[in-house]
Amino acid sequence: MYISDMLKSKKINISFEVFPPKKTEMFEGVRAAVAELAGLGPNFISVTYGAGGGTSAYTADISSEIQDKHKITALSHLTCVASTKDEIDVISSRLKEKGIENILAMRGDIPEDDKDFPNPKHFIHASDLITRLKEKGGFCIGGACYPEGHIECSDIETDLNNLKYKVDCGCDFLITQLFFDNSAFMRFREKCAAKGISVPILAGIMPVQSASQIKRMCSLSGASLTPKFTKMVEKYQDDTPALLQAGIAYATEQIVDLISNDADGIHIYTMNKPNIARQIMSNISYLI
Repeated sequence: MYISDMLKSKKINISFEVFPPKKTEMFEGVRAAVAELAGLGPNFISVTYGAGGGTSAYTADISSEIQDKHKITALSHLTCVASTKDEIDVISSRLKEKGIENILAMRGDIPEDDKDFPNPKHFIHASDLITRLKEKGGFCIGGACYPEGHIECSDIETDLNNLKYKVDCGCDFLITQLFFDNSAFMRFREKCAAKGISVPILAGIMPVQSASQIKRMCSLSGASLTPKFTKMVEKYQDDTPALLQAGIAYATEQIVDLISNDADGIHIYTMNKPNIARQIMSNISYLI
């Protein structure tokens, strides 16, 4: 089922993100986590794509298992900057053969040792990848967006123009990078509407598990921290169980507020932790 069709429902859509194993011996552990997450009844589960495409085969395999074994729609991530155009065609054809209809098309991180970037053999922007996938046909395509602006972009207006172009190339829906300030998401949604971006925007929520995790993710994404969130992390950063519980409570509060303000959907970055997703789903069970 196309996720774009799923999002036409008035019911709030809840989805999860998982990441594939880095090594073969870790595969069974990821499969077990996916099985537990599927049992919570999300509308779809997205599967990330390893840096440099290193876990691309795992991405396709896990996405296929989510659909064939667990009967949940899968969203397969696909990044393009570290793969040639021919390689991308092969990968997308493989996904289609496995019955994957939904792709989250992204540029991906530029390898630090890539002295040849930009390389004419590679796609340079996510919009290039979206255009190619639309030409091939048979896919519903999602894209990434950044409520507080892309960390590599000089200003929010330029970032919004780039996002509008990405949508015009054929992006069917958007999923935000993580954020901890709902007002940033609300402002972003208003700016998107003013720019003529009318596709559904799913809010990406990451429950905090450790202070180091949040520091790392914020440095990569550019997400800002609210005073309330900062005080919470500072108070419980040396007490892992307490921080995890507080993080779940904070994420739940974010989600309740987003649902109340008619978000198109909630995408939870589970970090392959079914217990976290389970507690959140329990907390919002009467809202969805």
